[in-house]
Amino acid sequence: MAKLNDIQLLRINYLRGPNIWTYRPVLEVWLDLGELEDYPSNLLPGFNDRLTAWLPALIEHHCGVGERGGFLQRLQEGTWCGHVLEHIVIELLNLSGMPTGFGQTRSTSQRGVYRMVFRARDESVARVALAQGHALIMAAINDEPFDVAAAVARVRTEVDDQYLGPSTACIVTAATDRGIPHIRLNDGNLVQLGYGASQRRIWTAETEFTSAIAEGIASDKDLTKGLLKSCGVPIPEGQVVNSPEEAWEAAQDIGLPVVVKPSDGNHGRGVTLDLHKEEDIKAAYHVAYPEGSDVMVESFIPGDEHRLLVVGGKVVAAARGEVVSITGNGRSTVKELIDTQLNSDPRRGYEEEYPLEIIDLATDTKVQLELKRQDLGADSVPTAGRQVVVQRNGNVAVDCTDDVHPEVAYIAQLAAKVVGLDIAGIDMVAKDISKPLHAQGGAIVEVNAGPGLLMHLKPAVGAPRPVGQAIAEHLFPSEDDAGQAGRIPLVGVAGTRGTSTIARVVAWLLHLSGHHTGLACREGLFLDRRCVESTDCAHWEAAHRLLMNKTVQAAVIESDARTILRDGLAYDRCQVGVVTDMDGVEMLAEFDVHEQDQMTKVMRTQVDVVLSEGAAVLNAAIPQVADLAPLSDGAVVLYAQDATLPVIVEHRAKDNGRAVVVKNGRVVLATGSAEHVLGSLADLTFGRNAVAPDTDALLAAIGTAWALNIAPDLIGAGIKTFEPELVPTAALRS
Repeated sequence: MAKLNDIQLLRINYLRGPNIWTYRPVLEVWLDLGELEDYPSNLLPGFNDRLTAWLPALIEHHCGVGERGGFLQRLQEGTWCGHVLEHIVIELLNLSGMPTGFGQTRSTSQRGVYRMVFRARDESVARVALAQGHALIMAAINDEPFDVAAAVARVRTEVDDQYLGPSTACIVTAATDRGIPHIRLNDGNLVQLGYGASQRRIWTAETEFTSAIAEGIASDKDLTKGLLKSCGVPIPEGQVVNSPEEAWEAAQDIGLPVVVKPSDGNHGRGVTLDLHKEEDIKAAYHVAYPEGSDVMVESFIPGDEHRLLVVGGKVVAAARGEVVSITGNGRSTVKELIDTQLNSDPRRGYEEEYPLEIIDLATDTKVQLELKRQDLGADSVPTAGRQVVVQRNGNVAVDCTDDVHPEVAYIAQLAAKVVGLDIAGIDMVAKDISKPLHAQGGAIVEVNAGPGLLMHLKPAVGAPRPVGQAIAEHLFPSEDDAGQAGRIPLVGVAGTRGTSTIARVVAWLLHLSGHHTGLACREGLFLDRRCVESTDCAHWEAAHRLLMNKTVQAAVIESDARTILRDGLAYDRCQVGVVTDMDGVEMLAEFDVHEQDQMTKVMRTQVDVVLSEGAAVLNAAIPQVADLAPLSDGAVVLYAQDATLPVIVEHRAKDNGRAVVVKNGRVVLATGSAEHVLGSLADLTFGRNAVAPDTDALLAAIGTAWALNIAPDLIGAGIKTFEPELVPTAALRS
């Protein structure tokens, strides 16, 4: 078969928020199959066999069949290459450590052109996975060689370079599981959990509650020991030294054996244990010196090293370290034994996701010193059966949380409190963590700020611990939750008819109800009545600025069909979602939206994100809008000028449905058969000049305020005090 031309990637668009496909960010790819439109998978000789040989885990993809092997069934029956590419990209992401279960491929109005989407936690990772998947499918189609391992490695490298580290990711995942939204604030691990004034910030295992003073104390090991000792916490005797000679003198004063370590290092770097000889102590000084500002000599405490994680004053996880050694066979060198007996362990790796690190004998001076103490080097050949110690510390990977004695937990919690850390990694040496610390001569040797969590998430031995959940609970206590952790009152207004007016009136009413309110609409970006940006701000970037602002206690965000199709919504969920109309289809051809019926899929996005305790506010006079009501997870408030519309009557009769209608020239708030007159249309005018508003926009704003539980009297008064003319102010940058 002649070589077939490449699939053309026409357009790649990252949808950063809820969209027409799903609630989550996705990469949307417009692709042209070209001549491959005439070649479904069952007509490509050898294609299916090559593909499944390269990616055997494709058997786990259920696809639309809904069961294991479903996608392979589709391959055998014949499916088009856009759909196949979707599954290839998903599998490459799975193999690269970023599991992805969502993808869809749909044809467009143009023959051979498809829209393919897949879940994309990070845009750059998704683009690399797409590029590798594109190359793989073309190689499979044209029976050309392809290095799958290299493709996976390329994607994995991008994951490691671009995505959140494991500690940060586990906290974000725990927050997401509780319905708490997040915003990544930089290319690293600074993440905002929650919106506006309800947000909390984390940076790996540090939070906005982590004191800079406490961090400074923890980084100074000598100061930390002094504070702990004053509170009765057992610590090893030690002192700061300034030269190898001073280190040996201090060791003699303290008493052998000793430990030599940097005064402000972390992760066990530069720490050498159980030193007895002068030459070893002086050599250990040179190992410790590059890792900190000073070097300390401490008495050696016999026992195993342990790491206890304290969060919010409670021990939530504990892990024990092990001495790492190799066994000689009389033939292999030390370097060869390290590679075959230790570095071959699948738990070891260079990336952050591995609980144990690769031992690099060429660069690890601490290992070199440990071997030298045993009269060995990299090229030495230990006799058969000889046990050679390689590392004495830094291998904390055995979970022992359930074994921690109450007194041990109390001392660890006290140490964190003395230093002042809300999250702390307490390094403790003890022979048996299940027994009181004082009785066995154990001690706390370090208190660490920003502790790594991987040892508790992926212990080499034992059960993983829910440390992310503990930190999320620390930041957002469940007893204060009431289902609104990290959230502020957020209103989304979608459509074209009077949406800016609706958004501005609702923002004004929220302001009057006591909220510092942010507003992003076509008329600008506002913080209360102050105009921050005077250009059209009904877009994703402006809305995100509001949600990142710590002073914003409520937000109103205007969107339209184009915004939803181009970027997705800027927020994951909202308390109230307003849809005014389904207009504008004629402006959306570039998104392959040509028919009026297609607008339902676009505008339903605003209703899909309504919280269960929130409400959708819908224009009942437009049947296509009113038909969105069943899609709301929350309540529904309908509005229309005609109170006799069948959809209004039916809605009120069912479960005391709410509606805002006009009867006899008066605005009525109806709940089932009950009615409350807000005021006459003639009186519900805007501002000092009594400007008569558009009636539909007025009803939508009233319905939204009512759904926000703003009192009817305040709604009426607020409408009359709302000034429709913008106050001319110099646009300020937030």
